[in-house]
Amino acid sequence: MDLIWLAVIAGIIGILFVVYLAVNVLKKDVGSERIREITSAIEEGSKAFLKREYITLAVFVVVVFIVLCVIPDIRWEAGVAYLVGAVTSAGAGYIGMRMGVKANGRTATAAQKGLNPALRVAFSSGSVMGTTVVALGILGLSIIYLIFGGNEIVKIITGFSFGASSIALFSRVGGGIFTKGADVGSDLVGKVEAGIPEDDPRNPGVIADNVGDNVGDIAGMGADLFESYAASIVATLVVAVTAGSAWDSDKAVLPFIIAAGGILAGIIGSFFVRTGEKAEMKSLLWALRRGIYVASVLVVVISGLVIWKMDVGFGVFWAVLAGLIAGILIGLSVEYYTSYTYKPTQAIAESAETGTGTLIIKGFGTAMMSTLIPVVLVVIATIVAYQVAGLYGIAIAALGMLSTLGITLATDAYGPVADNAGGIAEQAHLDPEVRERTDALDSLGNTTAATGKGFAIGSAALAALGMTAAFGETMKVQGYEIDISLLNPVVIVGLFIGAMMVFIFSALTMEAVGKAAMGIVNEVRRQWREITGLMEGTAKPDYARCVSISTGAALKAMILPGLLAVITPILVGLILGANALGGMLIGAISAGFLLAVTMANAGGAWDNAKKWIETGKHGGKGSDAHKAAVVGDTVGDPFKDTSGPSLNILLKLMSIVAVVFAPIFTLNGWLNL
Repeated sequence: MDLIWLAVIAGIIGILFVVYLAVNVLKKDVGSERIREITSAIEEGSKAFLKREYITLAVFVVVVFIVLCVIPDIRWEAGVAYLVGAVTSAGAGYIGMRMGVKANGRTATAAQKGLNPALRVAFSSGSVMGTTVVALGILGLSIIYLIFGGNEIVKIITGFSFGASSIALFSRVGGGIFTKGADVGSDLVGKVEAGIPEDDPRNPGVIADNVGDNVGDIAGMGADLFESYAASIVATLVVAVTAGSAWDSDKAVLPFIIAAGGILAGIIGSFFVRTGEKAEMKSLLWALRRGIYVASVLVVVISGLVIWKMDVGFGVFWAVLAGLIAGILIGLSVEYYTSYTYKPTQAIAESAETGTGTLIIKGFGTAMMSTLIPVVLVVIATIVAYQVAGLYGIAIAALGMLSTLGITLATDAYGPVADNAGGIAEQAHLDPEVRERTDALDSLGNTTAATGKGFAIGSAALAALGMTAAFGETMKVQGYEIDISLLNPVVIVGLFIGAMMVFIFSALTMEAVGKAAMGIVNEVRRQWREITGLMEGTAKPDYARCVSISTGAALKAMILPGLLAVITPILVGLILGANALGGMLIGAISAGFLLAVTMANAGGAWDNAKKWIETGKHGGKGSDAHKAAVVGDTVGDPFKDTSGPSLNILLKLMSIVAVVFAPIFTLNGWLNL
């Protein structure tokens, strides 16, 4: 049997596991009539947003599909692969969102019984997202490989990664603008202006906030990591083929087999996630870590056996191990800088006693310092991987980091479900003990989300480096030896353009969140002013209007950043040439990696500093320190959930665009520089 069929079998097992989890979640009690009413509103808003978003994206996908099919130097099969990648990426995000909106009310209901039942429901929902991503990813890539496998596989399968990247960027940006516009707007007008609790049903923006958790933090994140997963496999395959290996060599198939082993390891690890009733952060963290560590050990064993059996050189095993260890350590470093159980976030909370200004300064400075460990780890992993297995080692190190994605993503995707459950508990006026349990899960979710973002950013840096290497190898196959020496002024020009792109992209997404938040603030103020009895709790807000405002703002604002990410590398490659494009990719990776880590960790730390104060520290809820922390949290929201995580997609999308369109580039471009 061809080894690639093992990947297909693992993908099918993953789909069956998703069905098993989904059936178990849907069997749980959804709760009272009030809970059903709230969850129905969240589900309707989430489906409506994704429907409009996907209709908008369909136009873009069809246009790109036609372009890929008609350009003479790009094979039409790449267009087909692009279409498959786009559809499966969108499908993974949609499935995750659907399960999230089905699990949020069930999690709130389960929290009435205890902490562990609530954790199991929320985590099972997250596992649906995580396993769907890896199962659809490996199935899509394996089928493309089986159908089109041959000497031209590189020109074809890169289209799949391009399709996944396109959907991921728009989903992450659009969903991020929606969720943070609604979240920031609701917090500013609710908690800061009116002094009412978070998720208070009198606030017309709360349902939009809940919808945003599902379309941004679940669907957007799922598409994001689907793309990372696909890019790491594709980059490894491309380097294996273009570096001289035959298209059907063991090195070309190996990334599929390692990914298949990771799917099985993640499924096994998920059964080890459970906790007691003591709602302490450390015990909850260990409950999730246990599953990740079990999966990681299994991946190491499986990878070692596979590499030994396939006889591809044991240096490849050390490259996989370097990536896996770097991923785990990056997650731990992010946890240290963002969890309120450690000094950095506690110090940020303490700085709130002297006002918002000192809180912002302390938080941003801490986030900038937090880049040290992830950068050092990626540098070490890159050096080790290159020394033991060359460019192929760098590419497969990224896959090693993502090999446990099924369960790692599950620990991230469960967070928005727990967040929704807390909002539902507040709006349904459940017992305060229920909200305490959901808040414990939500606080853990903030930490795991920050950890997941660090993990995603680290893997993006390695995957983008691997894809950049693949770009260089692809140009070499065409007879061009690219020169990205710093002595080449064209390369310097490319470096500056790449670094600039990171900041322009971030500026566009940050401004979009600000505009969306202003729309929510003005609408909530209007409803409080015009709807008699709303603030007294005797009238019902117009939740749908806030959902509509956030939807319109997000869909309008996501277009320009997405187009820039696709068009800019093509223009640089055509006008300035492949050397400049290589410099642009390196500049974007360097600046983007650092800025993404800073943004993600700043947002996570400000959020948890607020939660640390809400436990009673530094005056507790309602104190001046708490008011300052709420403002810090709103500043950090677009950092950690829109601009920061979108940057890692930007890095990979630009590099995959370079590989896909490499056949139309020359060394010196139209300007012949």
